[in-house]
Amino acid sequence: MKGLQQIKSEIDLFAINSNKTELEVVDALHKYYFNKAVTAEIKHYKKKTKKVAQITKDLKISHRRFYKILEDKKIAFTKYNKSSDNVEE
Repeated sequence: MKGLQQIKSEIDLFAINSNKTELEVVDALHKYYFNKAVTAEIKHYKKKTKKVAQITKDLKISHRRFYKILEDKKIAFTKYNKSSDNVEE
């Protein structure tokens, strides 16, 4: 419990100094570490050492969200069309 109390006191101290609430500080930390993890996984994706299924499982996000992140970072990926346009009448 000592470590957890130390973390809470550090967050409180930082919140006071930066004029933010504790939740805003925790949210900023979450965004920072999530983006850091995503960047590491994108490197594996570019090298083709990991597949999308493994990456989304590790990050605990949906594949659609991962593709949206790739789109936002302007990284090329293959889009598959599941609609049946070639239906013969």
